[in-house]
Amino acid sequence: MSGFQQARIDLGAQLRQLRENARLSGKDLAERLRWQPSKVSRIENARQTATEDDVVVWGQAVQADPDTIDELIRQAAGLLERQDSWRQRHKSGLEALQEDIRDLESRTRLFRVFEPGVVIGLLQTAEYARHIFSKVRRLYETTDDVDAAIRVRMQRQEILYDQGRRFRFVVPEAVLRYRLAPPDVMRGQLDRLIAVTTLPNVEFGIVPFAAPLPSAPLNSFWIYNDSLVGVATRTRDLLLRDAEDVAFYAQAFEEYCEVAVFRDAARALIVRALDGYAGQSGD
Repeated sequence: MSGFQQARIDLGAQLRQLRENARLSGKDLAERLRWQPSKVSRIENARQTATEDDVVVWGQAVQADPDTIDELIRQAAGLLERQDSWRQRHKSGLEALQEDIRDLESRTRLFRVFEPGVVIGLLQTAEYARHIFSKVRRLYETTDDVDAAIRVRMQRQEILYDQGRRFRFVVPEAVLRYRLAPPDVMRGQLDRLIAVTTLPNVEFGIVPFAAPLPSAPLNSFWIYNDSLVGVATRTRDLLLRDAEDVAFYAQAFEEYCEVAVFRDAARALIVRALDGYAGQSGD
């Protein structure tokens, strides 16, 4: 068992003990916090990572003493800083990882995302997501919860329609053409991207093949507000909070934006890619 998972188990057990000491059922606590009851269960059973905010409201709801809450906040903050291997983290299942991401997104008002390899998760169709999750499951030998993970990913996408949030997405043109799913699925996915480009709070940029790249597109990265960057590698999921790190990735993002095209020009590239899938069928 990884150190990350053991730390998550320990935190969940302590939170459960606080709930039980307060003589509250999981359902009772969820109602007080206006959460889905399943979230309480996931946190207590180490299938989801409790955030600092989760710990604060949990502690307040069970009337824990301030010193206890402070210690649990420290543990939750430590979990966010861990960089355990993706293989270990995926052992909790794809659904749990999607729930962790959804919690982080719920606290974000400004999203800046560069993704060089796949369609960005918030923009994926269910069919495309199924092919992506199936590949992830094979690679990391995770549990067979693809359907549940797709359900959470689709629920995550509701955030796109919150006009109080701003989304800035950039992908290379190659992402439109990578055959990570059959042609009919790719066509549906590209249609989805065209629709998303019309949302008033979404900027969707594409770096054309012919554009001079400011740097090699090695890794995807997500910038949450101005305080956190998530960087995905094949074996590590890095969460960076240092101000210099955040500034570095913010600058890299702006450099990609400078060579990307948006709005009508981006839609024209998507339509061109769609034409390339015309008449294709099968796997």
